[in-house]
Amino acid sequence: MPVSDVFHLLETGDGGLAERDVLRRAQRYGKNTLPGVAFTPAWQRLLHQVDNALIYILIASALVSFALGHVVDGGVIIAVVIINGIVGFIQEGKAEAALQSILSMIRTESLVVRDGVATSVDSSELVPGDYVMLQAGDRVPADIRISWCKDLRCDESALTGESQPVEKQVEPVATDAPLAERTSMAYMGTMVTYGAARGVVCDTGLATQVGGISELVRRASIPETPLQKQLKRFAQQLSVGILILSVAAMLFGVYFRDYAFDEMFQAAIGIAVASVPEGLPAIVTIALAIGVQRMARSNALVRRLPGVEVLGSVDVICSDKTGTLTTNTMTARELVVGSGSLDISGEGYRPQGNFRDRSSGALVETSRDTLVTRACLAAMLCNDASLTESDADWVMHGDPTEGALLVMAYKYGIRPGSVGGNWARIDELPFETEKRYMATLHRETDGSGIAMIKGAPDQLLQSCVFQLGVAGEEPLDLQYWRRHLHSLAERGMRVMALAQKKIASSAAGISHADVAEGLTILALVGISDPPRAEAVASIRACHEAGIRVKMITGDSPDTASAIGDELGLVTHEAQTGRELDALAEGELAQVASRVDIFARTSPANKLQLVNALQAQGHVVAMTGDGVNDAPALRTADIGVAMGKKGTDAAREAADIILTDDNFATIVRAVQEGRTVYDNIVKSILFVLPTSLAEAAVILIAIVVGQVLPITPAQILWVNMITAVTLALALALEPPEAGLMLRPPRASSQGLITANLVSRILLVGICSALIVFGLFSYFRAQGESLELARSVAVNALVMVEAVYLLSCRHLTASIFRRDFFRGALPAFLAIAIVALFQLGFTYLPVSQQLFGLEALHLQHWIAILLACLPLVLAVELEKWLWRLGRPRQ
Repeated sequence: MPVSDVFHLLETGDGGLAERDVLRRAQRYGKNTLPGVAFTPAWQRLLHQVDNALIYILIASALVSFALGHVVDGGVIIAVVIINGIVGFIQEGKAEAALQSILSMIRTESLVVRDGVATSVDSSELVPGDYVMLQAGDRVPADIRISWCKDLRCDESALTGESQPVEKQVEPVATDAPLAERTSMAYMGTMVTYGAARGVVCDTGLATQVGGISELVRRASIPETPLQKQLKRFAQQLSVGILILSVAAMLFGVYFRDYAFDEMFQAAIGIAVASVPEGLPAIVTIALAIGVQRMARSNALVRRLPGVEVLGSVDVICSDKTGTLTTNTMTARELVVGSGSLDISGEGYRPQGNFRDRSSGALVETSRDTLVTRACLAAMLCNDASLTESDADWVMHGDPTEGALLVMAYKYGIRPGSVGGNWARIDELPFETEKRYMATLHRETDGSGIAMIKGAPDQLLQSCVFQLGVAGEEPLDLQYWRRHLHSLAERGMRVMALAQKKIASSAAGISHADVAEGLTILALVGISDPPRAEAVASIRACHEAGIRVKMITGDSPDTASAIGDELGLVTHEAQTGRELDALAEGELAQVASRVDIFARTSPANKLQLVNALQAQGHVVAMTGDGVNDAPALRTADIGVAMGKKGTDAAREAADIILTDDNFATIVRAVQEGRTVYDNIVKSILFVLPTSLAEAAVILIAIVVGQVLPITPAQILWVNMITAVTLALALALEPPEAGLMLRPPRASSQGLITANLVSRILLVGICSALIVFGLFSYFRAQGESLELARSVAVNALVMVEAVYLLSCRHLTASIFRRDFFRGALPAFLAIAIVALFQLGFTYLPVSQQLFGLEALHLQHWIAILLACLPLVLAVELEKWLWRLGRPRQ
């Protein structure tokens, strides 16, 4: 709307509202604040930690242990449940704090005109129709329609993803203009970087753009991770299987073997105790916690414990551009002078980099090329920005575009005091939106006057008649400059022109008439927010790992496409948010899969894309740093926020925070996530055969009509003392070779695949036969029941120790040259278990509690020899596995 229509609609003007109108509107619209978060009570979050089928199995196992009179064993199981709950309680429960952090974006004081008088009020008291004044350094307190402005620029990167400050205007824009192109509006939470403005408040509180984002965050749900889903499904299946097996064994013994019912009931309880992997939840939690520690050392902080594993199954990474894939610092990347074009290296505001000829690749020596020297001199002199070094880093003060030009001059060795002569600024023409240039007046080393001008190329080229060549000033070759201007703009760069004009030495000032004609163009400078060097290599690594990277930004399509090309994304075509809004649901899903670059997107668009990808079965990671990223960060399977330059809203909504703001850290985190998942699978592959062997031993005894080779108390000892200790070593295993060359596992893939089932059955049955065979052999030799059971329980532990070494690699052979690499935790765990087992076997108290007898040397030799067939069977199965398709 024209400003006059806005004033009429809101019944206000440049004199502001009357106080009575303010009170009436405050009652109607409420305060200019966002609602706080209704946090889940701590007791509910704590109870949520035990709402898990595996935890139910643990509690049932503890109750069975207490029922059998094994108070210590039951107490250990309950301790596992409590520890598991505390760890989860501490790691989770803070995601909704994103809304609270958005509150901090609202300025506490605003300069507003009421009853014709300018006054300072708390920004929460603003109402629609208030007339507000803004100046450089202010945070915009509400959504404001600009009625007057002077060179106003606003940093909207946190809201829209626009990488450079947006120039604002009074003139209205199209009704369907994307958020980043609504140049007649200033939005709550954005920052005024330059100029001044006045405007009328249109929306406050939840009605603002930031308020809309807070509602998206509020409605967004945190999805279950693939591991959580798989563990829940696995626990349910395991629970049903245990129940069926126990009841079937009891009925078989009663009706087919004529056992007494109470005797078979005890045997059924023994099967249940044997089948329940009591230590599995603890092992999973410990494996995740170890992953958290490893990722923290790699600059990735995990806020939700299950998030560690999710990155291992991610097959799509949706990334914000500004500050994530790029440096979020405007950088001069190309310089065009009269003799040709030069590439400028270096990132950010650190004044380190080289100038290379684009055509020959030759390095241009610092301050040797007179054309480059003159261009950099103009860039330094006609500039209001400044650079300071702080804590081994460089900080730019001023406009980002001016900062880019200043850093370019510094890189070429042109710095204040380094060029000789008196180049002090005599006068200046500040930048004005209408004129689109800035000019400064200086004295040359010979005392003559010189004006240095920088501004929009199309504006300055109209005033130029000369260009600086190798031999000095020469007639302007307009086609040359337009060709390079088109090339720079086509690659998504913002272009600034640098020019000069000789002024009379007696001149004490400069006017617009002085620089309206007769200029000499010095250079064109291509400026953009460059890709992080490590991001290019990281995206390549993602592609090798079968992970598709998609860039979702609020920046322009041309800029996004150019950056996408440099980053090496699969497709370079950019789809805009406006185009996404026009798509049907089915079309959106196709576009989300096919396209890799999305530009001019709103927060709602980002949320749409994440949901569309998830609906197709993709496991989606979302990275970002702005307020506009918060809803998508929370909804994605794994949200990754930038820790240094990111907003509090993004960090609070995320599962993982990168402390170095480095996209490459995500790749390292993906590797760690895959390692954690592998180690969890190895732990399950280790624990389940043990449970199967224990249950099978009891079943075999029932079928053949023998006494139980191992008692329920002995089974609990094996499960809680040895199985957990040994399985813990697998949680410390390093990543396997070729881990990042595998494709991501399918989200539909269960925790236990067919290949793993065959391994579990093989090891479980072999172990049961070894244990039952040794028990039967020594009973046949006339040994006592206590001694035969001592052999059986120690054989079970020995089988586990031997199998642990095979479990270190899912498919690789145990007979490998690098077998001992990373094997220290496994051998240490075996040594610890051996000490426990010796005490278990030989201490009189233990013998009395568990019904054991001391073993002799011949018994240990028999146990060792009986374990060898298991090693050979597993290695044969691995060999057959390797002959088939590679493990996915």
